[in-house]
Amino acid sequence: MRHVLAFMHVLFLVLSAVAAILGFICWIIILIDAFQDALWKGFVGLLCGFYLLYYGLFEFEHDDKLLILLGALGGSAVAAGLRGLG
Repeated sequence: MRHVLAFMHVLFLVLSAVAAILGFICWIIILIDAFQDALWKGFVGLLCGFYLLYYGLFEFEHDDKLLILLGALGGSAVAAGLRGLG
């Protein structure tokens, strides 16, 4: 039984890391777009996460906007949830 619990702990940590990396990559895509739009938007997005969230929701223009936003928000939320379970 102890081996199963240790395996589940490691599995949750690995899945949490994968989800966190996915969320981080999606946030970087949004941040790069903010820098390409205007230099000040990129710096404000880099310093203030709430502005980057606003930029991602309302100003971010991309063909796969919905998938990138789901990856950024969902990946971060799943990583936090799995980390809490592990």
